[in-house]
Amino acid sequence: MKFYNYLFTLTTFFTLFTLFALPSCSVTKQISRQANTILLNDTAIRQGHIGISIYEPATGKYWYNYDAEKYFVPASNTKLFTLYAGMKYLGDSLVGIKVFEYADAIFLHPAGDPTFLHPNFLKQPVLDFLSAAKKRLWAVDAGFKTTAFGKGWAWDDYNESYMNERSLLPVFGNVIVFNGTKDNLNYFPKGAVNFSQDSIHSKNGSKDYISKVNRSIHDNSFILNIDGKEKKNIVVPFITSASLAFKILSDTLHKQITGTNDVAPEFKEVPKKYSIHSQPTDSLFKPMMHNSDNFFAEQTLLMASNEHLGYMSDEDIIDSLLKSDLKDAPQKPKWVDGSGLSRYNLFTPQDFVYILNKIKNEFGWARIKNILPTGGTGTLSSYYKKDSSFIYAKTGTLSNNCALSGYLITKKNKLLIFSVLANNYQTAATPVRRAVEKFIESIREKY
Repeated sequence: MKFYNYLFTLTTFFTLFTLFALPSCSVTKQISRQANTILLNDTAIRQGHIGISIYEPATGKYWYNYDAEKYFVPASNTKLFTLYAGMKYLGDSLVGIKVFEYADAIFLHPAGDPTFLHPNFLKQPVLDFLSAAKKRLWAVDAGFKTTAFGKGWAWDDYNESYMNERSLLPVFGNVIVFNGTKDNLNYFPKGAVNFSQDSIHSKNGSKDYISKVNRSIHDNSFILNIDGKEKKNIVVPFITSASLAFKILSDTLHKQITGTNDVAPEFKEVPKKYSIHSQPTDSLFKPMMHNSDNFFAEQTLLMASNEHLGYMSDEDIIDSLLKSDLKDAPQKPKWVDGSGLSRYNLFTPQDFVYILNKIKNEFGWARIKNILPTGGTGTLSSYYKKDSSFIYAKTGTLSNNCALSGYLITKKNKLLIFSVLANNYQTAATPVRRAVEKFIESIREKY
């Protein structure tokens, strides 16, 4: 009798195990068929490489993995790791500037805040503080332990609006905006511009608009082409330095800011130390993710470094994060910048599933839905428009490489985390994105 009871128990166990295991196997097989049909055999993708990972956080199980442990160039999906660093170390409001106040002097320690004097941020608490200050202002040029460009950035993109230089004290987004005609030329900020009438090329007449602006690679000299038929803003990064930033700030304030090369007063007492906060952090993170703003991402990583390490170094903050907060990543990334402009970055699809799950667990779903774009918004403005609130995700694009990682809510109300990284295809990005869109929507519909 004991033998038959044992046999019955064992049979029951295997029956229950099979009942629970089969759906999981079935889902994996079904998704595999969908991936083969929609993605792996797509003419735009099959000559390149693709990695896919789909994970259900409620059960802690992967639904599907295809080359999910292999490394890919992630482009702007790198910003998801930068977002985590910012959410972890920047609190609920950004430090605009750190102040040491002593006797009749105020020493200004920049904190890398990219919203300072940025036209998209009308409220400027730091500027208000400096405008109202009665004491002498001193510039502190210290704490910037990196370079204006990241490792592996394409040098010939220096003139493009998406490759602003990183800096200790960003001002006006570290770009110059040009518009107007030869007779009515407008540009701002003026303190970073150097050109003469000889550098203005007008082909058809003085009433034509600026059509193109080229900056010298070596200095802030600009050549303007004026042959356009419509008025538009031309945005060009300028070569930054702390001294130039403080000069532009001084011009904006209409008051002198003394450089640290001058003799500073000796502290006979401990100076009063405090910070002036500028913006809510999520007001920076939202455009960083919706618009895939490289400058905001780079400065976010440097601000996190400044808060966590006491100085600005992308290399050191990345090393610190990978050894501490992110030490349990499935595969250790090769992470070299904040924005994903560098092709030296290498991450796996499972790495992005991991960081997205970590962001959800540590910071909550409400913040995620506010920060990440959904269908029809931001960089997803042309995709996932039907029932758009089922997806919250980050795109990534470099030539011949694109990525999409994020959260998916299925028709049966299951929350999934996914990552699809495609590299080395030779078509434009749009066919690849459409194939990925079709695949993601098929997962939503079926499950």
